[in-house]
Amino acid sequence: MYQDGELIIRQTEENDLHTLWELNYKEENPEWKQWNAPYFTHETMTLGTYLESAKKEVGSKDRWVIEVNGRIVGTLSYYWEHEPSNWLEVGILFYQSPNWGKGLGTRALKLWIDHLFSTMSIPRVGFVTWSGNHRMIRVGEKLGMTMEARIRNVRQYKGEYYDSIRMGLLWEEWEAMKKSGRWDLS
Repeated sequence: MYQDGELIIRQTEENDLHTLWELNYKEENPEWKQWNAPYFTHETMTLGTYLESAKKEVGSKDRWVIEVNGRIVGTLSYYWEHEPSNWLEVGILFYQSPNWGKGLGTRALKLWIDHLFSTMSIPRVGFVTWSGNHRMIRVGEKLGMTMEARIRNVRQYKGEYYDSIRMGLLWEEWEAMKKSGRWDLS
């Protein structure tokens, strides 16, 4: 568990699963889907089906929950783009719009990246988003990430084409920010 004021990131517990189902799979068209890869389909799922598949999330290293003032408001994750070369990508999702635009995503992702660099032997942490998600791009910039790739016109949403954006932070850059005080987690 890591904490920054009222914000906590921690491993998923069994009693979190019902809330995660409600936030993720209960609604057919949740508001968050407009920003989190809206060009991919979203499917609802019954609670029973979700609970069967979600048991592996309890205590997992690769998907944690984000709490604000004791309520689950989002999730953090990582996945291997190519594990033999330690190429790791992260994801973050805040489910409800009242939590957007308040800097919570930056704070949560900062804790997550700090945890990953501190506990894993990886040279880089990055994420992929799309050019329509200006808030996520801004989070990457605030965290000192570099825009590593812009693949033009490959994401189609509501009849318009958007770019795929890849941002990343090297271990050395993170270490330098920590030494300079720019990566302060207090």
